Amino acid sequence: MLGQWWMAFDDSLATQLVREALTNNHTVQIAATNVAAARAQARIVGAAKWPQASATGSGSRSKRNFIGFPIPGAGGQVQSTTSTSFAADVAVSWELDLWGRLRSSHSAALADLQAIEADWHGVRQSLAAQTMRAYFACVEAQRQVHLSEATVESYETSTHQVQSRYERGLRPALDLHLARASLSSAEASLYQRRLQLDISVRQLEVLVGRYPAGVLQSGSRLPTIQQPVPAGLPAELIGRRPDLAAVERRLAASDSRVREARRALYPRISLTAAGGRSSNALADLLDGDFSVWNLVGNLTQPLFQAGRLRARIDLSEANADRAVIAYAQTALRAFAEVESGLAAEGLLAQQEVALTAASQESTHARSVARQRYAKGLTDMLTMLISQRTAFDAESRLLAVQRQRLDTRIDLHVALGGGFAPDGDVLYTAGDTP
Repeated sequence: MLGQWWMAFDDSLATQLVREALTNNHTVQIAATNVAAARAQARIVGAAKWPQASATGSGSRSKRNFIGFPIPGAGGQVQSTTSTSFAADVAVSWELDLWGRLRSSHSAALADLQAIEADWHGVRQSLAAQTMRAYFACVEAQRQVHLSEATVESYETSTHQVQSRYERGLRPALDLHLARASLSSAEASLYQRRLQLDISVRQLEVLVGRYPAGVLQSGSRLPTIQQPVPAGLPAELIGRRPDLAAVERRLAASDSRVREARRALYPRISLTAAGGRSSNALADLLDGDFSVWNLVGNLTQPLFQAGRLRARIDLSEANADRAVIAYAQTALRAFAEVESGLAAEGLLAQQEVALTAASQESTHARSVARQRYAKGLTDMLTMLISQRTAFDAESRLLAVQRQRLDTRIDLHVALGGGFAPDGDVLYTAGDTP
């Protein structure tokens, strides 16, 4: 089964949505049909290794007139005869795979099937990650909307205070204009946050296979990353990645096709046998041994084909070389993604600590600025800057918390599952599309 690494985030709704996506998402369903088609193709190719048999049956009835022959006692009438014939035949043909050409072809088809199965698991792994990211994006967007609503409410309070003091002649008109401008900007930001939430919700609904009605309800908090990345992760974990498994299987398929192309130069030996029975009565067809049979053996040696077979060998070898390069490139990208994820884990954790401190200090500064402005000890601009700084710090803190979750998701995808070497496997024999 697919390693359920997403359960480490301890969010039951997110886990439920991932399961729903793995069941209903159309991209996964298309990948599953690709696996079914590859299985059928492998069976078609493998059937060539076995004898091929076919059966035919026929029946005929004919009447012949004898004209121009005097037959005594016929009274001048035209004489005729009617005959009935039935036949049944069974034909068997079998190519002797002395050189392993058919076996190599079947091995290539099986490797293609395994590669497509790995692609299917890769699609599921990617879908789980996309669903988790989309879910956390919805949670962050909801939190940003709440923060924007609090911002608007705060600016409304400040504007009412400034207007009251302006009407009493205690503050200049400039303060009132600045307060109103800040309130309008906060309202515009709130509409933008609501738009982003709507987009995020609809994207998540599409991922899980629902109609994008924009009604899905997300959680109210971003989970906290509790488990640190274990030190000394074994490199073998990367071997669980579906993309690596897929390119390795395609490399194996290419090698098998090189052997198949080379052995196509060798002679082919085929045996053909046929037997049957012919009778004037349908009931007699199943009685007794075959009355008609033949056995033929033939050998076919390719002689002149204008270089087609040699060119096929060259093509297969070029495809094999390309598969080797693709495997090396995929492995290098896998290690780069792991290293980048590990580096981002530490840097984002430090950034979250700094933003947490900035949010706390700016919140305190906002409170002090309000008090000083109410007492006439500071100007309006200082209070507005303190308010904007506090809300910006809180918004950035939410964003970096979501970014840390996305980075942890990316690290799980880069490793092909969880952190335990034996805790997550790509799939088992019963986990089929």
